Amino acid sequence: MLFKTKFIPLAIALAFAGSAGAQEVIKIGHVAPVSGPSAHLGKDNENGAKMAVEELNAKGIKIGGKPVKFVLVLEDDGGDPKQGTAVAQKLVDAKVNGVIGHLNSGTTIPASKIYFDAGIPEISPATTQTKYTQQGFNSAFRVVANDAKLGGTLGAYAVNKMGVKKIAVIDDRTSYGQGVAEEFVKGAKKAMPGVQIVGKEFTTDKATDFNAILTTIKAKNPDVIFFGGMDSVGGPLLRQMKALGIKAKYMGGDGLCTESLPKLAGETAVPVVTCAEAGGVPPELQKNMDDFHARYKKKYNMDVQLYAPYVYDSVMTMAAAMQQANSAEPAKYLPVLQKIKYQGVTGLIEFDAKGDIKDGSLTLYNYNNGTKTITSVIK
Repeated sequence: MLFKTKFIPLAIALAFAGSAGAQEVIKIGHVAPVSGPSAHLGKDNENGAKMAVEELNAKGIKIGGKPVKFVLVLEDDGGDPKQGTAVAQKLVDAKVNGVIGHLNSGTTIPASKIYFDAGIPEISPATTQTKYTQQGFNSAFRVVANDAKLGGTLGAYAVNKMGVKKIAVIDDRTSYGQGVAEEFVKGAKKAMPGVQIVGKEFTTDKATDFNAILTTIKAKNPDVIFFGGMDSVGGPLLRQMKALGIKAKYMGGDGLCTESLPKLAGETAVPVVTCAEAGGVPPELQKNMDDFHARYKKKYNMDVQLYAPYVYDSVMTMAAAMQQANSAEPAKYLPVLQKIKYQGVTGLIEFDAKGDIKDGSLTLYNYNNGTKTITSVIK
């Protein structure tokens, strides 16, 4: 009997201790193209998500009074819409608590309906196609400015600041590429109704030979060529543009505006590029962004390519909504996410009724002999 009276309290104590120490697992899905031509950008996004989750777990966060552990469920959509919807369904089946992604508009838009139907919040750190948040899905958010602002601002900048009068446009036929190119033309025409669109050509997001369309454009002698697409195509296109002796300036959206562009274009071929990143911080907040870049480089021994800070902030914003709601259940934290105000490294994150970031910034850049330099930050 003496043995039993000592044993029972010990067993109860051990069981209680185990229960108290148990962590609730919160699964955050992350989708980006970590294979294919934009793999360098997808890996950059993935690294940003990993940094955020590691830092969240180091803080020992409790939600609903219980210790939690955040776990990333990583998926590769290859930048392909069909693959994007397949991995979206995979994440739904895995019962993730939320999704960060996708990178490309062409994969994000079709996947967003799958998340909406499942009631799972999605924050895209990179999708700029205007349509994404115009589908009526209350689960879809983005932390960067959309193409209407990005392309439109670049179009106005080309006319008002660069003195452009004749424009040629090339897009890669993706949802993103077509969208940003169309908004660029709208912005240019609004700024100067008499601006001439002397050529509209298109390629694909996997093309490598652009001589035919560039020869056609060269004959029209444009002041600027605007490319709607990613750096993996935009870089080689610029290289061939230079080889053909085309003197026009070269512009593009955020997909072009990467650290890898000079290498993809040939180091000496990038003195005349103007592009915009769908985000950016004013000078008073630049230290936060600089600190993130330094931490990223120390951890991964490489520079941020493009959207890693926005991925990091997307994860942190979602986690903040869960903490404020005292629940990681999508139905419970989604209303909080819709009204969130989170101060991230990229600035204040707050969404409008459609899920677009309020007062989204743009950062204009030029490349000078292969070096990417900020021209201005525009609200």
